[in-house]
Amino acid sequence: MDYISQAFVKAFELLFSGHEETYSAIFTTLQVSTLSITITLLAGTPLGFLLGTSKFPGRQAVRTVVDTLLALPTVVVGLLVYAFISSRGPLGGLEVLFTLQGIAIGQFILGLPIVVSLTATAVEALDRQARITLMTLGANRRQVLLGTLFEARFAVLVAALTAYGRIISEVGVSMMIGGNIKWHTRTITTAIALETGKGEFAMGLALGMVLLGLAFAVNLFLSGFRRKAAR
Repeated sequence: MDYISQAFVKAFELLFSGHEETYSAIFTTLQVSTLSITITLLAGTPLGFLLGTSKFPGRQAVRTVVDTLLALPTVVVGLLVYAFISSRGPLGGLEVLFTLQGIAIGQFILGLPIVVSLTATAVEALDRQARITLMTLGANRRQVLLGTLFEARFAVLVAALTAYGRIISEVGVSMMIGGNIKWHTRTITTAIALETGKGEFAMGLALGMVLLGLAFAVNLFLSGFRRKAAR
């Protein structure tokens, strides 16, 4: 078991020495995950609001499909996106294969069902009378949307953080769409897989520690927000 303790020591050396390859993967991960979660929230939050408040034929079927997509395997998403954006696919002209934009498309598909489903659940749990009150006061649809989401802000934030956790920890999409290209599309998760496979356990462990640190920071932020909301 000595190699584990030695790997921990080397992991700290890599992190505190500013190792370029390690920090390249970290910055790439933060860059692409920020882009992905931004697009996901912009699209998913209004869709979740509509799903949670609207009545239309087939609504229950749509809700079932969205909930089913919560467990969508990352490799399947990577495969589907690859088929569409490869040179032989219908979107091959976009030339986003092996780019961060291509990875963001796949991560958007992963995160969207989470935001839509959890936002819809949060909106459904609110008192319907609150929306009726807003409408009787003359609020338009945009104001009703914003007012409802504000009331459900804590649950919406949980949806956002849950989606971000799914996005930042995935490996299938980044590997298949990004190609794990050094200095360009190599993320923390793909770097961990690569370095561990090469026997560079310390490098993989260092990156794993960073990933855990990011998850801890997200949970710390969520806990702080929960305490503030409870006051």
